[in-house]
Amino acid sequence: MKCFTFQPEHTDGCTVTAWLQEEPAEGHVPRALPAVLICPGGAYEFVSAREAEPVAKPYFAAGCHVFILDYAVGENARDFRPLLQLSAAMLHLRAHAEEWRLDAERIAVCGFSAGGHLAASLGTLYKEEKFLAAAKKLWGPDFQCGSIRPDAMILGYPVILADEYAHTDSIQNVSGAKKGSPEYTWFGLDAHVDASTPPTYLWHTAADGGVPVENSLRLAAALSAAKVPFELHVFPEGGHGMSVCTEEVGSADPYNARWMEWSIRWLEKVFHFQK
Repeated sequence: MKCFTFQPEHTDGCTVTAWLQEEPAEGHVPRALPAVLICPGGAYEFVSAREAEPVAKPYFAAGCHVFILDYAVGENARDFRPLLQLSAAMLHLRAHAEEWRLDAERIAVCGFSAGGHLAASLGTLYKEEKFLAAAKKLWGPDFQCGSIRPDAMILGYPVILADEYAHTDSIQNVSGAKKGSPEYTWFGLDAHVDASTPPTYLWHTAADGGVPVENSLRLAAALSAAKVPFELHVFPEGGHGMSVCTEEVGSADPYNARWMEWSIRWLEKVFHFQK
């Protein structure tokens, strides 16, 4: 494994940790590999270590390059800053695809809780005029929104809604607006789903007391209405923030832990890839 960190161009206050697969053994033909770009959660107040390396390890073992984004939080989470940082990371990956033996058309974003909101924002807001105005200030008027669109999304107990089922702190932090205001409500991502939204894998628990399961259910309904392929798993038990559901992250639950293996199989199917 080759491990290093970098700061995407045109950003500050964020870093990306890269885990690159080794070059193939002598006699084996090199091939471009898919990648998973991970956004840990933390209510846009902090970046959770429990949803970083523990999540990266299984995807790396499955043969993917893996990247972990440490993004802006707190008051710095306003003005689309985390989403611009994630966008810059995606541009950086695609710009270095040949050098890193990375398939630029098989890059998934993976996020949890507020990190799930960030990951899903890249797949739903990437061509919205309100976001594009900020993006073009950074990259110029010729910026092409398709260059940042992820090819798939993997979302664990994501913050999606900006209504009575919202995780209020997350939406307030990212919007910088009061609950119920138009600026706050705009960050409800189910309303931004359309046919161009990437294929999506979702998992949640019905008992989640932090981010209600309605967030995943309503996103799944929006994906279905737009005829976007998706897979949804709702486990009956388990609290919020279970990550990979192992002892390592303090939430061991072998039943719920199946989400990870299923997401890898799903990714193999969507990307037509096997290690």
